[in-house]
Amino acid sequence: MCIIPCLRRGGRAWLNALVLKTSRSEMASWVRIPPPPPLNKEEMSEQVRIFSYLPNPRVWKSMITAKIGKVDLKITGDKPLNLSNWLWDFEAREIDSSELDKLKLYKRTGKRGFKGILYKTDKFLEKHPFGTVPAGFNFDGSEGIFESNSIMRAVARVSSVKSLYGGEDAFKKSRIDSFLDSNLVFAREFQVYVLEINMLNEYLYKRMKSAYLFYLDGIETALSNDKFIAGSELTIADISFVCDVAQFLRERDKQNNINQQGFEVISKNFEKEFPKATNHLKKLSKKEEFKEIMFDYLNKVL
Repeated sequence: MCIIPCLRRGGRAWLNALVLKTSRSEMASWVRIPPPPPLNKEEMSEQVRIFSYLPNPRVWKSMITAKIGKVDLKITGDKPLNLSNWLWDFEAREIDSSELDKLKLYKRTGKRGFKGILYKTDKFLEKHPFGTVPAGFNFDGSEGIFESNSIMRAVARVSSVKSLYGGEDAFKKSRIDSFLDSNLVFAREFQVYVLEINMLNEYLYKRMKSAYLFYLDGIETALSNDKFIAGSELTIADISFVCDVAQFLRERDKQNNINQQGFEVISKNFEKEFPKATNHLKKLSKKEEFKEIMFDYLNKVL
């Protein structure tokens, strides 16, 4: 189980349970650190809460935004295979085997990503009608937010660092949204690609390559004109770019598998084809706010 209570205002982060750390040798390992000093009631309230499988680069978007934006964020979750043993809810928690009979009214059959039996409360499905994770909530669970970019937007909206989402400029916000929408198309294709990577076909491969080239061509052009993707300041468009492209580059871990099926790694020439995007990715991933969340996730592939 992993509970990250809050990324606190002022950049203070206490991780008082089992914390995920990505390393070069394996995607995730578990480490235990000492508990923090007691917090008073006011300090314990969060502005945004997320339930998800962990580690999840898509959740990193909100974590990095919260760290830069000084937003209180609570994250609860577990390894993907363990989420069938969780009650999916605003107050998500591990299920004790003695409770199974009592919770049978919440049994659902997984339809996307997760297979088998899952336990989702009616309230969870009311707030998250697609029934997916990551599942975001406002501070009291009265509103559900789904899709990683939308959850990231919610974190940016409650942040005091307004430049993360275009300040008060409605058109700047819309420009940032334009990049996030393009990013979402790329990320959607990547999700399918990853799930089918052991059974690739020409159609699937071409769709993924087309989405990859379209998105990165646009990012390369944007960075030819500005310091950051959406202008002169760091925004959530940059944060989303780093997290999703970093995750896609782990495609390189599957090179032998992809080659054996008669295909090339799509990102094989990323550094040569998209030098500005590469430099932007490297530069941002080394910033403290990114590195503290991503650890050395990119070191193996970039």
